[in-house]
Amino acid sequence: MELLWSTEDFVIAERPYPGFPILLWDSMASCAEANLFFRHYLLRAGIGSNNSWPSVGRALFDFFSFLQAHELDWRDVDRGEEKSLVAAYRSFCMDTCGLARSTTRNRLIYICKFYDFANTKGWVKRLPFNYEERHVSREFHLFGLSHPNSRTALANNALPRHHKALPKYLTLGEIRALLSVAENYHHRLMIRLALHTGLRRNELATFPLVYVFDPAQKGRTERNLRIRLDPFDGSGFQAKGNKSRDIYLSRELMIELHHYASKIRGQRSTPGNSQKALFLNHVGKPYSDDGKSLNRIIAEIGKRAGLKVHTHMLRHTYATHTLASLQRNPINGIDPLVFLQRQLGHSSIQTTIVYLHLINEIADQAVLTYDQELNSLAGAVQWENENLSLKLT
Repeated sequence: MELLWSTEDFVIAERPYPGFPILLWDSMASCAEANLFFRHYLLRAGIGSNNSWPSVGRALFDFFSFLQAHELDWRDVDRGEEKSLVAAYRSFCMDTCGLARSTTRNRLIYICKFYDFANTKGWVKRLPFNYEERHVSREFHLFGLSHPNSRTALANNALPRHHKALPKYLTLGEIRALLSVAENYHHRLMIRLALHTGLRRNELATFPLVYVFDPAQKGRTERNLRIRLDPFDGSGFQAKGNKSRDIYLSRELMIELHHYASKIRGQRSTPGNSQKALFLNHVGKPYSDDGKSLNRIIAEIGKRAGLKVHTHMLRHTYATHTLASLQRNPINGIDPLVFLQRQLGHSSIQTTIVYLHLINEIADQAVLTYDQELNSLAGAVQWENENLSLKLT
């Protein structure tokens, strides 16, 4: 098998698609069914971002290579063996290759999507996996507020059970430590923008200069300013799935961003070289669109603070503390979860619900801190009483 990536010459409906996966047999003939699936799934169905193209392409390439190495035909779904083709590949990934459960699961999701597509096309007689009912029961207790969610869901029995770890976030003390060692002002302000907004790393890398303004000159006196993030406004901003959304940015931070844009950013820009992005690297160029270079910068800053941190952890930090704050200080007419979902740009609120778990952890930390303060205070009072007793005797 061969996996190739297209160039600008690869055109569909008069539009070029560079970096698109193309799967070939050893004879260099097209693996037609897989390539038709790529067109369907990556361009018209479930995938809204080309950042996922490599993952989908490699998953199908690895699956077909596995079948080829074991002289198996992907159409042979009724082969009479105890394990289906998909189950055999799952065992190969986890037992033979030692891949993580999450990695195996992600690959199988795309492979099962391929078989769903093949089944609708009539290429296979049936699916090499089944959907079974599983009872899902969740109950979140959040500062006395209960969010019950009990349902029966259809689950794909080919996928390993999903044991998703809770997102990691920074405590307030860790945030202070991180910012205190970020000596480069450009980097420190990037971190602050991420912590104040929850932007994804590609959104942070492409955050446009034109979104920054002086609130006083605009007559904007609100405490929080609404900013429209629009991938189609010509600003160069890039969002997951090219979806527009509104976010809120504090007036104080906007003032600092304007000061940075007008007084400091010029240290990195070059005359006659107008860049759309607010943040530029050390040679005056925008950071890569996927924002991966920001991970290296933030990880190095984290090491100096004794922390293991990456760009997406700043997003988790914003989400967790913001949701906790909104629950502690409710605002009429605002549902905290819905607000956070829109701010983060989540397509489903189920993605946002995970932060409810983390809020309970924050609440536990707050109770522990309060308890420690009371114990400290009680100890001080006891010492004073004993000292007074000694003086009286």
